Amino acid sequence: MTQSFYPCKLILIFALNISNDDPMTKLQQIITAILVSWIIFFIGISGYMTIEKWNFLDSAYMTAITLATVGFMEVHEMSPAGRIFTIVLIFFGVGYFVYIAGVIIQFIVEGEIQSILGRKRLDKKISNMKNHYIICGYGRIGRVLCQLISEETKDIVVIEEKDELMALLEKDKMHYLHGNASDEDLLEKANIRNASFLVAALGTDAANVFLVLTARQLNPDIYILARASNPDVRNKLLIAGANLVESPYDTGAISMGLKLLRPSVSSFLDIALSRKSEAIQIEELFIPKISQYTHIALKDSKIRQDFNLIIIAIKKASGEMLFNPHFETLIEPRDTVIVMGKTADLRKFSKAINPEGS
Repeated sequence: MTQSFYPCKLILIFALNISNDDPMTKLQQIITAILVSWIIFFIGISGYMTIEKWNFLDSAYMTAITLATVGFMEVHEMSPAGRIFTIVLIFFGVGYFVYIAGVIIQFIVEGEIQSILGRKRLDKKISNMKNHYIICGYGRIGRVLCQLISEETKDIVVIEEKDELMALLEKDKMHYLHGNASDEDLLEKANIRNASFLVAALGTDAANVFLVLTARQLNPDIYILARASNPDVRNKLLIAGANLVESPYDTGAISMGLKLLRPSVSSFLDIALSRKSEAIQIEELFIPKISQYTHIALKDSKIRQDFNLIIIAIKKASGEMLFNPHFETLIEPRDTVIVMGKTADLRKFSKAINPEGS
């Protein structure tokens, strides 16, 4: 009777010493190892059939119990040549199965470790963010919103509760937290006290109201944009602390109506507001306290001549909106200039306004 062999320690040692420099992926290693194990198995069957003249079933059984080291009796009395072949099969076969076990253990352990370390790195990055966006809810609206914001900045933290959306967040390479967005601890983990914007885009109006209340309590200065499915909830969200409430259904209906009634205007706005078009864009640019354009009249600013931009409006610090401003209008600190032009020209003007921040 052959003696049983327990390679647990060897498996652990081998798993820790497998080279990480192999160009194959871990999955490819596992597939290759399994294929080679089948080759070894069939070599064993062929060996017993050739040396001992056994039939296929007896040879397969003997090969299986030899490679598995279970310690069962031989199916037939073996010749000296058969015993030598069995010894060789044990050394090569068991050694290779130790390698397979090592690859599988490393595949599992490394995956867990990378997941833990990746989560820690992500949490640390979120904790160091400032003036970032917190998007609560990664449904159809939340995802599109994140894609739009990510064209301007990558400082976005998504809070999502649904397990099935975690893979999508990983695919989109978003900074995210998994859990209930109304949980104070989770909002603290999202670094809400240093955030500038929060979007409440959860699935229900009740959840959004509670989220707005919690967020406003944690950060009185944060700008909150809330989604409302029911128009009756709008006032409740504003009272709870939202700065702005939007209904995706109302916005969608207005957009559809505009396309029907004023298709040319709608097409122009689609082009101007679309981030995919390089032809023309509408942008708002904040004028800092120190800038070469402060306290200068529009006629003297040479914005049109230098950057080929059209100034549509100027929003004053008081909130007053000056549409189609007069050429004598002064550009003052903390004004927001709404301009239209090509993307490259807008970028040049943005750098000219605030060269230190560019």
